[in-house]
Amino acid sequence: MTTTSVVDREPVVPDAPQPRQRPRWEPWALAALLIGTAVAYLWNLNSSGWANSFYSAAVQAGSESWKASFFGSSDAANSITVDKPPASLWVMALSVRAFGLNSWAILVPQVLMGVGSVALLWATVRRHFGAAAGLLAGLVLAVTPVAALMFRFNNPDALLVLLTLAAAWAMLRAVQDGRTRWLVLTGVFVGFGFLTKQLQVMLVVPPLALTYLLFGPPKLGKRIAQLVAALGAMIVSAGWWLLAVELWPADSRPWIGGSQNNSILELTLGYNGLGRLSGNEVGSVTPGGGRTAADAAGDAMGGGVPPGGPGGGGMWGETGIGRMFDSAQGGQIAWLLPAALILAVAGIVLCGKAVRTDGERATFVLFGTWLATTTLVFSFMAGIFHSYYTIAMAPMIGVLVGAGAVTVWRHRDRTWVRIVAAATMLLTAVWAWELLGRSADFVPWLRWVILVVGASAAVGLLLPRSTRSVAVVTATAALFAALAGPTAYAVDTIATPHTGSIVTAGPSTGGMGFGGRGGPGDGRGFGQRDGGGMPQMPAGMGRMPAGAGQMPGGTAQAPGGTAQMPGFAGQMPGGMEAGAVGGAAGGLLNGSTPSDELTALLSVDADRYTWLAAAIGSNSASGYQLATERPVMPIGGFNGSDPSPTLQQFQQYVADGEIHWFVAGGGVGGGRDGSGTASEISQWVTENFTSTTVDGVTLYDLTSPTARTGT
Repeated sequence: MTTTSVVDREPVVPDAPQPRQRPRWEPWALAALLIGTAVAYLWNLNSSGWANSFYSAAVQAGSESWKASFFGSSDAANSITVDKPPASLWVMALSVRAFGLNSWAILVPQVLMGVGSVALLWATVRRHFGAAAGLLAGLVLAVTPVAALMFRFNNPDALLVLLTLAAAWAMLRAVQDGRTRWLVLTGVFVGFGFLTKQLQVMLVVPPLALTYLLFGPPKLGKRIAQLVAALGAMIVSAGWWLLAVELWPADSRPWIGGSQNNSILELTLGYNGLGRLSGNEVGSVTPGGGRTAADAAGDAMGGGVPPGGPGGGGMWGETGIGRMFDSAQGGQIAWLLPAALILAVAGIVLCGKAVRTDGERATFVLFGTWLATTTLVFSFMAGIFHSYYTIAMAPMIGVLVGAGAVTVWRHRDRTWVRIVAAATMLLTAVWAWELLGRSADFVPWLRWVILVVGASAAVGLLLPRSTRSVAVVTATAALFAALAGPTAYAVDTIATPHTGSIVTAGPSTGGMGFGGRGGPGDGRGFGQRDGGGMPQMPAGMGRMPAGAGQMPGGTAQAPGGTAQMPGFAGQMPGGMEAGAVGGAAGGLLNGSTPSDELTALLSVDADRYTWLAAAIGSNSASGYQLATERPVMPIGGFNGSDPSPTLQQFQQYVADGEIHWFVAGGGVGGGRDGSGTASEISQWVTENFTSTTVDGVTLYDLTSPTARTGT
């Protein structure tokens, strides 16, 4: 009598394809790939210091307070959260609890996520396409410039990539054997992806559902029921935390950063949700459908740029089908994007009349539709967009290039396949030549070598028959021409420190870190690439009419030029206060960098206060908190525009002796007219308390009111 366990009650599909046999060389090649990736990503890692100090400060807070860790608070005293769910912070906070507060403890988990993603990509592809395809897919991911950046950086994107890739892996396992447990696991991975970066994870959901509806082994009715189970798992995996935060009494938890009404649902659907698509992100630096600080600055001086910035694209760059190929995004992710799309179509065609449940076709459809969906959303979203978001596309490109190239190679006896392969190779080489030409001073000879080698490989791919040695040479040449460009960018990225909130990979291209097209600039955005110097503002930001004088409190170029605004001394139109970009006091996009003398002063009697200091904006507060390892209140959250705390609440904190210092300067802190909670607090402090300046940073002692104050 045969018995069946409860766990295995669903039978395996009898003719389900089994994993390909492992060639003897594969373990060695896989070890080389994973160890090489780990060594490369760990190299020079601590040179980036705190990297994005906005998240590093939250990690420090979470390592001191379990409550702060649960909510993702910016400070251990739980005044306000970061503007994302806390899943990625949980991983880093546990590392800091184990190894102490340092750059390595924060960044090594990101490296491990990168190595894990490469390994998972290999496992996903080799199941149906073999060892060579799996290794090529993993290699493509590892050398993608934006991946080399973000798997060494402490933004949530590294964990998001790992979780979405895990969801795709589980879905393809479900396509292979039809078991419900794989669907449930898919939902769990997506749910925790939501707790990493909210609605961005939803880009993978339609491709996942479509893939199982088309290729899942059971009958249609059961496939639909299994997808409902996956949906339930996703809702539970994400919803438990959302429900806990929503039901938690607001007066005993931190303010939800990025929201205007202290609501996690508002943050989910607004600032981190539909607002990213429409551009109407309440609480952003560009509220109201894309109106930018540049517009406000231009208006204040009688000129300015058209609403939304040059070309109607706003501060975050022009939208449109070519966005992923422009000077801001091209070198980050697009090296193999055309090849991936072509190979996806060719792969589906070559699957021919395979059975409906064919795993190869399912893989092409899943990753092809996922890449198309993500590319289109990124191309047309009108809200906040940064070049590093494109790391989400890297696994899809890796799969399609790895699986597609091997599939095409195996069918090169067909004339049309050889033509497609040769054309794809030539297009890839020409496109690499173009991308490298955008940074003309960066290894200028490489683009010509790639062009020649790529053209030679294209000729070799056209040959109807070739000896083994010719085939090896052709394949090697094709591999070099395809990967030399992104690898060079990745090496440059690894060799260069990156700090701040907006960072980009590779050398300067003249593109805007905000996602703009062309124009002057560093191409790396406002985040510092090497910890020194002030990058230029995006084209049009601070642009002045003919004859206009200097920016308020700053310097500017000639008419029509791009303003250089070191530190924004004084207040910019729109409430952008001193230090909005950088400087010792920190600002909107870069963390503060307190000197030893300033750190020592702030630390005096720190145990007597709930917050040893308060500063406008999370980045301004972050450096002081990391230097002292004591809570620093970030007034107004990341942008300084959240209405927390109110002036009355802040006054009560001061009256109760809970805050010692107020640090002048900082982030945006208000609306176009300089109004807002943060501006009100700043004005009240400057009018009522004694100031002192240490190493260029102005502090107000909140325990030392001036004679005229009534507090």
